[in-house]
Amino acid sequence: MPVIIPSTLPARKTLEKENIFVMTDTRARAQEIRPLSIGLLNLMPNKEETELQLLRLIGNTPLQVEVTLLQTETYKGTHTDEAHLKSFYLTLSEAIASGKKFDGLIVTGAPVEQMDFKDVKYWDEFVRIMEWAEHNVYSTMYICWGAIAAMHYFYGVDKVALPKKLSGVYTHRSLKRSNPLIRNFDELFGAPHSRHSGVDEKSLKTIKGLDILAVSDEAGVYLCASKDQRRVFVLGHGEYDKFTLDNEYKRDVALGRTDVDIPVNYYGKHGQPVLSWRAHSSLLMSNWLNYFVYQGTPYDITTIN
Repeated sequence: MPVIIPSTLPARKTLEKENIFVMTDTRARAQEIRPLSIGLLNLMPNKEETELQLLRLIGNTPLQVEVTLLQTETYKGTHTDEAHLKSFYLTLSEAIASGKKFDGLIVTGAPVEQMDFKDVKYWDEFVRIMEWAEHNVYSTMYICWGAIAAMHYFYGVDKVALPKKLSGVYTHRSLKRSNPLIRNFDELFGAPHSRHSGVDEKSLKTIKGLDILAVSDEAGVYLCASKDQRRVFVLGHGEYDKFTLDNEYKRDVALGRTDVDIPVNYYGKHGQPVLSWRAHSSLLMSNWLNYFVYQGTPYDITTIN
C-alpha cells in the first residue's frame, strides 16, 4: 500500500525510481478510505535526506499512510533550504491550529547528544511536543537521541556519555519474542548505531512498564517499548542508507575529531559499505505501523486521548 505525500515533494521521484509505492495527496483525497495519519518530527540537520530514508521504510508496508512533516519552531536548521521547509513542514503550533491528531508519530534523532538536555535550544519545545503527543497521538516511535531524551523525560533514565562514538553495524539479540513489535525477527539481526551517548541500562531494566526487546553485547539496548504500546524507543538508526555511516565517518575525520573510529562490521571487500540491515528495518516499521498503530488506534482519530 502507498505512503501518501505531497505531489511536489522532492523525495517522490527517488521513491518512485526505487519502486516504492507512493500516492499523491490529490489522488488519496478521492478515495473513500481513511489512511493512517503519521507525523514525522524531523530533528536532523539535512531534513530531505532523513525524510527520504524514513519514507522508504513507511512506503514498504502493507498499509496506506499519510505523512505530515513537522519541524521545531524555536530552532531553525541551516542545512535544509528554507523554501523546502515552508512548502512541506508544519510546526507544532500550526499542527494544533489545524486540529491535527496522529495515529502515529516518528521522532528522529538529532546531533545534540553530547549536550545537556536543557542546553538544547529547543528542549522546552521538545518537552511540549512529547506532552502533546501523549494525548493526541496513539503510538510514538522515538529514534536515537529522540529515544534517549524521551526515556529521560518519561522515566528518569540517565544519559550516559560514551568514551568514543559508537558507529557501525552491530549484532542484536531479540528478546520477548512474543511481543508483536519484533514478530518474525531473526534471533540475531544487525542494525546501525551512530551516537556519542547511551542510557543507563541498569535503571532501564527496573522500569516495570517497559519491555526491553533487543540488545547488543557491544552497543547495548537497541529496542524498547512501553507495555501499553504507546511509546517505542529505537536507539539505533535502522533508517540509514547504505552510505550514511560512511559519509558521517568521512565528515568526522575531515573535522579532525579524535573520538571516532572506523564504523565496525560495515565495510566489505575493497572497503565498500555493505547494506545488511534493510530487511530488519522494514520489518520493524511494518510491525509498528500494523500492530502498535493500525490495530489499536480508533477509527475516529479525534477520539485519541
